[in-house]
Amino acid sequence: MRRIGPVLAILLLVFGLAAALTAMPANAATKYAAYVLDVESGKVLFARHADAKRHPASLTKIMTLYMVFDALESGKLSENQRLPVSARAAGQPPSRLGLRRGETILVKDAIKALVTKSANDVATVVAEAIGGTEYRFAVAMTQKAKELGLTSTQFMNASGLHDRRQVTTARDMARLAIAIRRDFPVHYREFSTLSFTYMGRTYKNHNKLLGRFDGTDGVKTGYINASGFNLVASVVRDGTRLIGVVFGGQSGRSRNSHMRDILTTGFKRAEEIRIASFKPPLPVLRPTIMASIEPEAPQATPVPQQIAAVGSAGEDEVGSRDDSGSWGVQVGAYSTELRAQRSIATARGLLPTLLNDTEGKVEALTNRDVPIYRARLFGLLEKEARSVCLDLKRRHLPCVPVPAGG
Repeated sequence: MRRIGPVLAILLLVFGLAAALTAMPANAATKYAAYVLDVESGKVLFARHADAKRHPASLTKIMTLYMVFDALESGKLSENQRLPVSARAAGQPPSRLGLRRGETILVKDAIKALVTKSANDVATVVAEAIGGTEYRFAVAMTQKAKELGLTSTQFMNASGLHDRRQVTTARDMARLAIAIRRDFPVHYREFSTLSFTYMGRTYKNHNKLLGRFDGTDGVKTGYINASGFNLVASVVRDGTRLIGVVFGGQSGRSRNSHMRDILTTGFKRAEEIRIASFKPPLPVLRPTIMASIEPEAPQATPVPQQIAAVGSAGEDEVGSRDDSGSWGVQVGAYSTELRAQRSIATARGLLPTLLNDTEGKVEALTNRDVPIYRARLFGLLEKEARSVCLDLKRRHLPCVPVPAGG
């Protein structure tokens, strides 16, 4: 055998290494991305490769569930409707519920299976029920994503099983997390489901931050080899809600740990920003009792008694007039002005005695990628506002007490 020269040997080695690196899957560094957003202020608190395209894996099912919730709201689906299982759905690879061709599954069970088990067979079932085929459903998913401001996202299936064309970004996933909670506040509660029992088997939620990281109420995990371990989390503490996104974790445990770290730092940073930007309201001069009393004709009654009597009646009147309108409630923030108006009408319908006389306002926040419309009602005392929010939350309507101008 002829011996090859040293130069040729080096060239062969270089080309061999290049070919090997090309054939290798992306390493952890190229899969990684992370993002933390303060929902109310729109402040980005942490960002690493936020706009780099990544494979969503089962984070895709957040969009699938958005489409399901939208179909429920429009009447295309109902929670007790049974959906047929096709051969294609039954043949999806794990993670799966183990559905068989010809079976049916209730929509409400399908939702819980997607949230907890992240079942790929169930994702195909709902895709075919809504879109006719999974491909047409994926096209509709992508179109809806564009409408929601997910400018760098494309879906090719409903499950998140790997397709090189199925891509998103950390920023887009944060936008989706905001949209699904904003547009479907009642259905969003499904993401806090800790476990789900179906056909005698119980499935625990893959999102291990639920019940273990204070304030977590959703959203979803995901994993395929091409993406690493992904997670979108929504966490609220003391009225501050943060959305965290992590792509490319080397394990579920390390991903969760990193998410805790960036969210904990995010809450500290959000508080620092609020303190630095806080501007106390200008003091409102409370009119004196004597200044509020109309001059009266002299009466025979002794003057001290007259002042005392009028003062005791006028105190409540002046106090009520001064305080009313200084507080209100926010009953959600929505993607459209119409949804915000509906929320105001819903709140008034639930608590007509307290809210029918309030002033409803839809405030548009346009200094962000996607406009948000805040639904607010003003004309309450502070105690009334807090009481109203407790009542509305018990009735599953989002509510936050807010001072006028706050």
